Order: sequence, then C-alpha cells, then structure tokens
Amino acid sequence: MNAPHTPASVGATQRRRWWLAGAALLALAIDVASKSAAAAWLPGRPVELLGGLHLRLTRNPGAAFSIGTDFTPVFTIVAVAVIAGIVWYARNVTHRGWAAALGLIAGGAAGNLVDRLFRAPSVGHGHVVDFLYLDWWPTFNLADSFLICGVAVAVLLSMRNVPITAAPSTEGDAVHLADITGGRDGR
Repeated sequence: MNAPHTPASVGATQRRRWWLAGAALLALAIDVASKSAAAAWLPGRPVELLGGLHLRLTRNPGAAFSIGTDFTPVFTIVAVAVIAGIVWYARNVTHRGWAAALGLIAGGAAGNLVDRLFRAPSVGHGHVVDFLYLDWWPTFNLADSFLICGVAVAVLLSMRNVPITAAPSTEGDAVHLADITGGRDGR
C-alpha cells in the first residue's frame, strides 16, 4: 500500500528530482566539455600527467573501458533505454543518495550517447572519445567514471537496504556518508 502524499513528501520528491536532474546535467556537461577539449588539444600528442596517468586520445566503438567494440548500435540502444528508464523512475525517487546515483548513471550514459549519436562514423554508430589512460587500465572518459561511481553508490545503498523511495530524514535534508555505510546507528 502506498503512503499518502503529503505536501512534505511531495516537496521531498520534487527536490530529489532536481537532485537527479542536476547530477545528470552536471555529469553530462563536464563529460561533453572534457571530450571536446581532448578532441581539440590531444590528437597525436599524448601527455603524461602524474603517477601513470596519461591523456591519450582514442575513439572507442565499444562500451566503457573499450569493452564490446563490435556492438556500437547495441550500446546506443542500451544507453537510450537506461536514460528513459531513469527518467520514468525519477518520479518515485525520494532519497537523495539514490537521486545522486541515478543522476550520475544517467549523465554518464548520456555523455557517451551524445558521442554515439553525433560523432563519426555515423549516427548511432559514433565512436566515443576516450582520453584518460592509466598504465594498468584501458583508456576511458569521464562519462565512464560517472557511470561507475553512480553504480557503486547504488550498490552501497542497496547493500544498506536503503529504498529508493525512502522517507526523508527527520534530521534535515542532508545525506550523510553514514547513511550509505551504516555508521550512524551503530550497525
């Protein structure tokens, strides 16, 4: 049975939608800007930063971390489905941690979707711009990082049995690390 919609719960849900949208749009903007900068400044010029981190431009037809390079159209469809699912489910999110996690996932998926739709070789088959390289890891981009961080937060919230539609905290409108890790109530 669903809880009644009080003005406070409606307001909390609307705030979480804004958190989700804000996280998604911020992740998307940062990703698109970073890829544009990499495409403009890095062709043919890898740059070593620190401790094995390099900037090295590559075009990736696959998924995150260059997985599945022969399935570009499938990843395009999956990204659209993920974003649509998050947009549809956003109306139920009342927990800020879940809003942030889903926003990061949507923003990361949207960042790579923009490349697949608008970059060469063709619409729906575009190659994603990757430019971050660690000596021990495949080349990736910020969208990949946002996706992984969003999934990690979602897994932590799930492990803590934090429901997506959890009631807002009576301690205010803040998410504490203890809410995710279980430290506040001593468990």
